[in-house]
Parts: sequence; C-alpha cells; structure tokens
Amino acid sequence: MKMRKKLSMFLAVTALLVGVVGCGNNAAKTPDSANGNTGNGGNAAESSNEGKANDTEKDSFKIAISQYVEHPSLDATREGFMAALKDAGLIEKENLTVDYSNAQADSTNNMSIAQKIAGEKYDLVLGIATPPAIALAGQVKNSPVLFAAVTDPLDAKLVDNLDKPGGNISGASDTNPEAITKLMDFISANFKDVKNVGVVLNQGEPNAVIMADIAEKQLEKNGIKMVRATVTNTSEVKQAAESLVGRADAIYITLDNTVVEAVNSVIQVANDNDIPFFSADRDTVENGAFATIGFKYYDHGYQVGQMAVEVLKNGKKVGDLKVTVPDKLDLILNLKAAAEQGIEVTDAMKNEVQDQENNLLQ
Repeated sequence: MKMRKKLSMFLAVTALLVGVVGCGNNAAKTPDSANGNTGNGGNAAESSNEGKANDTEKDSFKIAISQYVEHPSLDATREGFMAALKDAGLIEKENLTVDYSNAQADSTNNMSIAQKIAGEKYDLVLGIATPPAIALAGQVKNSPVLFAAVTDPLDAKLVDNLDKPGGNISGASDTNPEAITKLMDFISANFKDVKNVGVVLNQGEPNAVIMADIAEKQLEKNGIKMVRATVTNTSEVKQAAESLVGRADAIYITLDNTVVEAVNSVIQVANDNDIPFFSADRDTVENGAFATIGFKYYDHGYQVGQMAVEVLKNGKKVGDLKVTVPDKLDLILNLKAAAEQGIEVTDAMKNEVQDQENNLLQ
C-alpha cells in the first residue's frame, strides 16, 4: 500500500512535467558524510558553495561518473551525456577530466566507488542507474550530483520534489508511466491470443518492481494476467525465461539491470519458441526484442548532459533544476525480430509508429 501511495505521488507529479525537455538499496550515510565532511579536508564553506564553485571563469573541469553495470541503455546514456558536454565546449582530455567507474552490478563495488568519489572534490558527479545514484546521494556532499536512468527518484528517496529538488542533487528519470501502459494496450489490441504475459524480474530492484506493477495493473484492465519468473542474478535469467514457455503467451521485461545484462538469453528463448518479446527500452528492441514504446537512451543522457552544462558553465545550482522525464514517446518495432518470433506485423501495427524512418527497424 505504501508503494502504491508513493507511485501515485510519482505519477501525479510526472503529469506536471509533460512537455519539459527531456535501475537498489538505500545507502546508509556515514557519520562523516552526514556532517558534510567527506574526509578530504572539506569544510562548511566548500559545502555551502555547491553550485557556486562551478563559475563561468573556470577554464577546466573535473567530473566523476559512477555506472552500475554495462549494458546498451546505460552505455548509451553515458555517451549522450558526454556528447552534450562536448557540444558545449567541454572536451575530455582538453578542458575536462573524467573519472569513470563501473560497479559491474556489485553492491559492494557500488558503495566503494561512491565513498572514493566522496573523498575527492569534483565539479560535478553523475550516477547512472538507481543504485549508484542512491550511493552517491548518501555519500557525496561537497559536489553537485546528477542522476540518469533512474526509474522513480521519489521512491528511491533521491529527491522529495521533482519540480524543485533542492540540496545538491537533481537529474532525469528514464520512465514515463504512460509508455508502460501504452505498450500493454498495444499488446492487448494486436495480440488477441495473448492471455498471459510472462515477466522475468529481479524483485530486489525496486525500479523493476514498480514498472512490473504498472504493467500488471494495465494488463488486468484488458483481461490479461501477468506471470512473474523471478531471478536474483544474471546467471538465472535464461532458466527463468525458459520457465515461462508454456505458461506465458508473450514475454515482457522492465528496465531491470539484472535481466537486461543477460537479455540475449531471453531473446534466444523467445526466438526458439515463437514467443513475442516486448521490452521497456529501445536498446533491447534494437538487440532483438519485438517492440517497445520508448525513446533513445542517448537522448536521455544528452538531456542530463545539458543539465550538467547549466551547472558547470552557467553557474546554476543543481537543486534548482527540475527532474525531467522522457516526453518524446513512440512505438518502436523490430521487423527482423518479428520474423524470428513468428509475429505477423500488420499494417495497423506499422501505422502506430509515428517516426517510421527511425522506429520501424528492418
């Protein structure tokens, strides 16, 4: 019930953000970080100057990036972020130093990275995915923090107000709940034989659970049941997908870091058994899922990069920047994947794709 209340709040505020340009355990704060002391000799003056230290007179900058795991969506997010900086004249190895770390989906690595970053002074810090964003928010107090590829910043307790976050953190959510509900409606309208949709899911990832709950509620409105096949790590993903054969008429995955990292095994099961496979992100569709309603993660990262430019070059306080959500949603179809999964792509399906040049993948 608490989750539903939080989700309701998230959805309500998200609605206010439509039109704005646009995966975790809570990290416990150490005594030092709670006092704004990161162990690097930082003092109250440094902390109070967050957002001011990045003035327009600086001719070089130093940033840190913490990414939870390597997979197409998160990698594309980082690439888009760096592209926005470059377009604004902030070029790595020229006037920009970038310290990049990847936790490889390990919670211990994730926290160690956050603590290391907190021990130094950066002009800006970026967390890509929910776990690193939470860890950074708990540890880093003397640098502006941005997050990207976070499903629900409110539920993750990164901010308590999407419109005016305050403090030293803001960023962009990669989830517009409307994308999930529209995809479930697309399944219902175009796949009349689908009575059960199977979901491979890590219940330990709050972002994945939230998205699965939204999908399940929408499916129920259309008389379709959800069948959950749970995993705790990537080595279990293939077996979980195989367990859905005979129990599910279609497969769907959320922005679940554990599952996306092993998504090729889900694609193989779907192709071998002629099961339509739907995903929550474009990159997985490009990789072999049939359809999603979504956006490009490169664009999502670029959007956060533009926020970084506002902080680094224009002296904006990060806490004054709104948390944004994707607003350019479109149906994305992979016609090659359709053939592999025994799907007859009708003209009606194709006509739902607004940008057919870019989103009707051959």
